Amino acid sequence: MKAWPVVSLGSVLRTHIDAVPSAQLGDVNLAGVYGFGRGLFKRGPISPSETTYKSFHRLNAGDFVISSPKAWEGAVARVSEEFDGWFLSPVFPTFRSDTDKLDTRFLDWYCKREAVWRQLQGKAKGMGARRESVSPDQFLSIEIPLPPMAEQLAIVARLDALAEKTREVEAHLDAVERISSDLLLSLHHRLAADRVMRLGDVLELSEISETVTAAGTYPQVGVRGFGGGLFPKPAISGTETSYKTFNRLYTGAIVLSQVKGWEGAIARCPVELDGWFVSPEYRTFRCEPDLASDEYFGELVGTEWFWSRLQEATRGVGARRERTRPEQFLNIELPLPVLVDQLRIVEILKRRSPLKSKHAAIREANAALIPATLERIFSTEVPAHA
Repeated sequence: MKAWPVVSLGSVLRTHIDAVPSAQLGDVNLAGVYGFGRGLFKRGPISPSETTYKSFHRLNAGDFVISSPKAWEGAVARVSEEFDGWFLSPVFPTFRSDTDKLDTRFLDWYCKREAVWRQLQGKAKGMGARRESVSPDQFLSIEIPLPPMAEQLAIVARLDALAEKTREVEAHLDAVERISSDLLLSLHHRLAADRVMRLGDVLELSEISETVTAAGTYPQVGVRGFGGGLFPKPAISGTETSYKTFNRLYTGAIVLSQVKGWEGAIARCPVELDGWFVSPEYRTFRCEPDLASDEYFGELVGTEWFWSRLQEATRGVGARRERTRPEQFLNIELPLPVLVDQLRIVEILKRRSPLKSKHAAIREANAALIPATLERIFSTEVPAHA
């Protein structure tokens, strides 16, 4: 196969920052950059006068942006037309390509690879939470394979088509699972009837706090938003974190992200994550055994209806929404079936288990498709330095 020349990114991309003084701005639409190659997201409107920033970086479609503090974790992205005219804080430098040599859509796909993030980790000194930022010059110093423009565009078209197919699969699975959620809520409201309970009457804040030591190792857990559940993360040592304590998880715990709970970052801890750790930003609650089923609540907290109750319990909009404090969470009132009816619903829902397992396997395979394709495209080429 024909070799692609390897070039310094700085030979085809340059720093180009469209900085606008805060004093010249009214409310602005603030964006953010997800980690792990997931692109830009919308935080919402913010008033620059409420910040200490002297300027904001305006985004221009087709440019490329990195999060200096988190670029080594894959927080890099192309600015799509959807984000043209949005803003980021000054810790997000932006770049513009030599359009005759580099299409930023090609760069965007290339930078979704863990191999690139590892390169950036090598540029930023330190470990874990103490890792330093990636500067524009450090980002531009990485080397990339650079096929001719026609081949770049062909690769982009191929990957865009594949990404659309994976989104279609996800949308189909989401539609099926919404039907299941509708069944749960229908049973929930019918069997609850007029019985309204305060969460604090059936749940209690129950945390197992463990002091962090330099010699300790702590396998980490995250909570996905929008009902995505808990997921394991790599273990960290006590020297890699500034936290003084972690909360140890236990089977059946209802785990709430104080920052993003209102966005569906709340889930039940399964047995396989028993004994793992979350930061103190994640609060854990235990069901009163005579009043509530943790399996039932594990299903209920995964619904948009429940998230809407969390949203009502916290003030603010978008990025400015306040944290969900335990007392706010426990003060939520909602219809709730008695325990025996909760258990009946759990048994009905368990009949979906084979389907849920099948869906989980499909989602896992679907999620692996793009990374595997990227590796085939970029790892099978034998690069030659230009």
